[in-house]
Amino acid sequence: MQLDFSAKVVLISGGTSGIGLATAKKFLASGATVVINGRDIGRGQLALQELSGWSAHVTFIAGDVTRTDDCRALVERTCQQFGRIDVLVNSAGEYLEKSLADTTEAEYDRIMSVNMKGAFFLTQAALSELEKSRGNVVNVSSDAGLTGNVLCTAYCASKGALTLFTKALSLELALHGVRVNCVCPGDIETPMLARQVAETSDPELFRRQMSGIYPLGRIGTAEEVASVIQFLASDSAAFVTGAAWSVDGGLTAG
Repeated sequence: MQLDFSAKVVLISGGTSGIGLATAKKFLASGATVVINGRDIGRGQLALQELSGWSAHVTFIAGDVTRTDDCRALVERTCQQFGRIDVLVNSAGEYLEKSLADTTEAEYDRIMSVNMKGAFFLTQAALSELEKSRGNVVNVSSDAGLTGNVLCTAYCASKGALTLFTKALSLELALHGVRVNCVCPGDIETPMLARQVAETSDPELFRRQMSGIYPLGRIGTAEEVASVIQFLASDSAAFVTGAAWSVDGGLTAG
């Protein structure tokens, strides 16, 4: 499917790696101007260098979405430079695998701040611009935002909150012509997953076991998730809002 985002401005938090970076490539390839955001300036510059090979219409703005001042500054700088925001992709996220008994207050605060607070307040900051453009929001949730996972209580809580935030906000903004959807990926080949696998005693066995739980028999790719994000942000999905799209190889189908 050829999707045209010419003259559209797309803002992607967590756009310097993984799903966010793959999503930036998709939008750039379809003619969009893209702003990627992340906390790490070095990683942002590397991502910008990679993305510049796809299009010149891309920039990096550093900022921490867990800080409301940074959220407002990110939106202001995007609009100062490009004049509008048509699509907001809340892709910034972190993973935490710990039992309830072992999770510290600091770890709880961190996972909720990155996965939920960041999306909430970045969307709030961009709201007036999205209403002007009759744009849309795509949040990156998780299969863990739909079902419970063992030893992931805090992570599931953060992603479950993001999924229901998506649905509630879609109703709130429908009258303004702003659509809000989320994708719910399973395990995806990203740097975050690579770190998780590397920490195991037998990475090869762990990867085989992980792949085996999926009906399609494999782990997904960031590009596959990015394709769904791009579709949801496009006019082809004009009647889709409040949806939580599973991109999980059938994991949550049963």
